[in-house]
This record gives sequence, C-alpha cells and structure tokens, in this order.
Amino acid sequence: MSSRRDDKAAQQTEQVDILRTFIAIELDEPVYIALSAIQEELKGRVPRGSVRWVNPSNIHLTLKFLGDTPASRLSEIKAALEEACAGIPPLDLTIEGRGCFPNFRRPNVIWVAVRDHGGMLARLQRVVEEHIAPLGWPTEKRAFRPHLTLGRVNRRLTSRERAVVGAAVESLEVEQIATIHVTHVSLMRSDLHPSGAVYTRLFHVALKDQ
Repeated sequence: MSSRRDDKAAQQTEQVDILRTFIAIELDEPVYIALSAIQEELKGRVPRGSVRWVNPSNIHLTLKFLGDTPASRLSEIKAALEEACAGIPPLDLTIEGRGCFPNFRRPNVIWVAVRDHGGMLARLQRVVEEHIAPLGWPTEKRAFRPHLTLGRVNRRLTSRERAVVGAAVESLEVEQIATIHVTHVSLMRSDLHPSGAVYTRLFHVALKDQ
C-alpha cells in the first residue's frame, strides 16, 4: 500500500514539474483596450456563438511555442534567450489590418496583423528559434506570420456559416491602432482552466544591441 502511495505522489510531483510554456512579446494596456474595441465591433457583425473570443488581456505575440517544459530546464531556456536577445536592439512594431487563417472563405482563426519595420521582428524570431532548437525544441517549419489572435471560429460551423464569418471580418477595415516599442521577450506559462487559459510570465529577457 505504501509503495502505491509513493508512486502516486511521484506522479503528482512530476506533473507539477511539467509546465506548458511559450516565448512571446507582451502588450500594454492601451493595445488591449484597442483590441477589445475591435472584438466588440466584430461581435456585432458575426452570428452569435460563431466565434470563441480571446480575453483581450491574454492576447500576445507568440515567437515560439514550446509546450510541455520541465521546470528544471527553465534556466537553460533563459540562458538561450539571453544569448539570442544580446544582438537585437529594441524595436518598434505597428498593429494594423485584419485577416483570417487560412483565409476569409474558410476562417478558423481571426487575427489582427503586426507589421515589422526593417525586418527586425523576423530576425528576432529567427534567432530565438536558432538558440532554442539545440535544447530539444525543433524549429517551426511554417513561415512566421506575426499576428494577434482575436478569436477562434466554432468548429461546428458549416462551410456556409464559416463564409459568413469570414465575410464579416473582411468587411471590417482596421487601420493603424497602435505602435508598440518592444524592449524584452518573455517566457510565459499557460494553465488551462474550464473558463479558459491563464497566462503567467515566468521571466523576461531584455533586448540588447551589442
């Protein structure tokens, strides 16, 4: 009996030590407010219940999704990010435009675009991939398309219903809503709850131009 209890305790400890993480650029309050306003506008244009909207305070720009991450490896990840960010100066990004993945006719994800200036964001994402890959997280094969997810289309919708949602998004013009000055990247923890995901910053690493 004692052995079984010990095994169960060990399993519980192991579960606690595994975190679900991702590397991201966090936003500030004015951006959250602007994104919330866009969501409210879209809610009035799409059929009710057709989209699961992301809590504005949870919206972020993902650079690299890690997934299951042993807590014991956080120091390695931090060291890798410090190396990656050492040659990248703070950068400015513009938030404007809207779209859907994969397209307006068959939308699964509704997003607002993030515009890179001078290719610095793409460079940052690339060096993050290069420094994290040796730790065991493979490089993402899909092209990096910076965006902020506003909502995800209900999987139960028919093709015709999806097209209605896509047309509603396409009809909305999103001009420049913000310019953000990025000075650091963060390792975020994601905890899934019935009410939705809760994100917590584990640490952040400053961008530094050598």
